[in-house]
Amino acid sequence: MRLYGPKDVNKKALRKAKIAILGYGSQGRAHALNLKDSGHDVVVGVRKGKSWKQAKKDGLTVVTPAEAVVGAHLVAMLVPDIPQKALYEELESKIEPNATLLFAHGFNIHFKQISARKDLDVVLIAPKGPGGLVRRQYQQGRGVPALIAVHQDPTGTAFDRALAYAHGIGATRGGVLETTFGEETETDLFGEQAVLCGGTTELVLAGFETLIEAGYQPEVAYYEVLHELKLIVDLLHEGGLAKLHQFVSETCKFGDLTRGPRIIDARVKKNMGKVLKEIQTGKFAKEWIEENRTGRKNYTKLMNRDLNHKIEKVGAVLRGKMPWLKDER
Repeated sequence: MRLYGPKDVNKKALRKAKIAILGYGSQGRAHALNLKDSGHDVVVGVRKGKSWKQAKKDGLTVVTPAEAVVGAHLVAMLVPDIPQKALYEELESKIEPNATLLFAHGFNIHFKQISARKDLDVVLIAPKGPGGLVRRQYQQGRGVPALIAVHQDPTGTAFDRALAYAHGIGATRGGVLETTFGEETETDLFGEQAVLCGGTTELVLAGFETLIEAGYQPEVAYYEVLHELKLIVDLLHEGGLAKLHQFVSETCKFGDLTRGPRIIDARVKKNMGKVLKEIQTGKFAKEWIEENRTGRKNYTKLMNRDLNHKIEKVGAVLRGKMPWLKDER
């Protein structure tokens, strides 16, 4: 394993280069502002609307996507996964010869939704954190680690350009680890589905429902299974299992070691394997693409189920008593 840092960057790779950031959401805004603050020539390509106004307010040069790619040496595709294919097809003929096409997630390249022109470098810089954190860490002189990958390298400079971009957003401060588009895509999807989002939210909901069905107050259940989760995650984030065990009680540790494996058991791990296989075979990607093509009916139904759960109503009231939580995003 090698982590690339600031000393590994070829600073000439993007010197005087025009960088077009397509999309101004969570990652797009963070990348654009960090790159600008690092001294790069940045233009944001979005359609007129809320994002356009925000980018203007932030002091950035803003034009349409078609205008942004003209003369750009590097084009960062930072719109959501599903619209990327149509946007690339719209802009393909306008992208400069031998330019670099950069992604923050490998979905469309790995699952062959986008087949880039053969003269374009195709690279990946995937920060391991949401855009808000990428921006805050940069402003604090720190950096969110990132993954780097090269899919096409006709110019022979793809890696250097990608690493210079990572440096521009602050990622080399935290370390940049080399991977492949396939590894990043499959592990990222698995992490989201099995642990970080899908696994965690379902575990929280199951714990909440178990407590209130046993007659405990919903508010107490909320504190125990959701509110305190951040405290535990922070310990894990800062120092792994060792720090968690250092700062929780002996009773807690004994319950963790003896009861935890009864909750997350062999059956759960087997189901995780099935979820991973669906990602690896492309089944999940096809399902998600089809869901969007047919109007997101199932997605909307499932989202409404989550947002209308009792834990959300209880949580909204309790969080209303803690206005400082808004400052933690």
